[in-house]
Amino acid sequence: MSLRRGQLKFGVFIPPQNRVGLNPNLAIRRCVELIEHLDRFGYDEAWVGEHHSGGAELISSPELILASAAERTQSIRLGTGVVSLPYHHPFQVAERFVLLDHLTRGRAMFGMGPGQLPTDARMHGIDATQLRPRMEQSLSVVLRLLRGEKVTETTEWYQLREAVLQLAPYSDLEVSVVGTVSPSGPKLAGRHGLGLLSLAATDPTGNDMLPRHWDIMNEEAARNSHTVERAQWRLMGPMHIAETVAEAKANCRYGLRWQYEYLRHITPSAIDVPENSDDLADLLNDTGRGVIGTPAMARAQIEKLIERTGGFGTFLLQGVDFADWDATLRSYQLIAEEVIPHFDGQLRPVQASYEFVVGQSAENRAATAAAREAAGALWENERKKPDSG
Repeated sequence: MSLRRGQLKFGVFIPPQNRVGLNPNLAIRRCVELIEHLDRFGYDEAWVGEHHSGGAELISSPELILASAAERTQSIRLGTGVVSLPYHHPFQVAERFVLLDHLTRGRAMFGMGPGQLPTDARMHGIDATQLRPRMEQSLSVVLRLLRGEKVTETTEWYQLREAVLQLAPYSDLEVSVVGTVSPSGPKLAGRHGLGLLSLAATDPTGNDMLPRHWDIMNEEAARNSHTVERAQWRLMGPMHIAETVAEAKANCRYGLRWQYEYLRHITPSAIDVPENSDDLADLLNDTGRGVIGTPAMARAQIEKLIERTGGFGTFLLQGVDFADWDATLRSYQLIAEEVIPHFDGQLRPVQASYEFVVGQSAENRAATAAAREAAGALWENERKKPDSG
């Protein structure tokens, strides 16, 4: 794998998903503030989603949030997670993203998908069964436009006449498609030589499909003269971390159960939610669906994903409000302090240096003692010399 320092990157996939009842304006602003914190904590990436209904996911234009965050951050990369292609004219999608690429000076990443909420599709006048076919149509056009091609195409839902972008991308754009359980995402990733966002990586069904998805990507890539790299494969999983399991569970009484109850209304793969938040935390931990616990538990979960897949590029934390604001920030900080260094290559030389010094304990003490004795002897010799003045 060709990765930064040959190791794993870390980011957060932010739908966002706020517990309904929180001040909506504050929730929106906290999305930008969270990305500022992640940048300071040293995370590599932040992805922000697009939704139009439900009251929990309030951002309708991730590009606007990312442009705002770009002005307040230094190094974190900023991705759309994701733009729902069937809801937009493909020419406008390509134009907006190239503009975002310029505004971020190359830190933007383009994530795309079909759209998640059936209510979003209904309000756009689209049947849910049309979403994936329209995404594939749009994706092909967007990629052609980003390559600088002139496109003329007519479909039942858009038309282009010699459409060409007047602005070239600022960078070599990284483009990814979303995947969960079906082969649709990995098929498109391989067909076009794109990255894959595996958003159900810790769901038992989604986890079972990970090796198969990698095979599909490679098969489609070979068929279309592309190559896919593990560095462009991102896996997402829910985590909330504290110093102890008991503290993590207590933190998550704020919103853990609320989040999973909400998901029951929008996805067919949602779980039956226990009546007690602590029981739900135990269920997530026991089944591997998530981690509500300690940094050591988080490290073990990521190690399992590496073993399951054979390696991937970035682990994305699910950016939802399991806990209140302060506890959520503390969780991200603990992960930055005690989880990320075990996978990004930074801790190994530090640990090796520490162990080398500790292993030389007797020699170190003897050398220090000898240096002190020599300094004392030098002083005594200087005292015995006659005053040159």
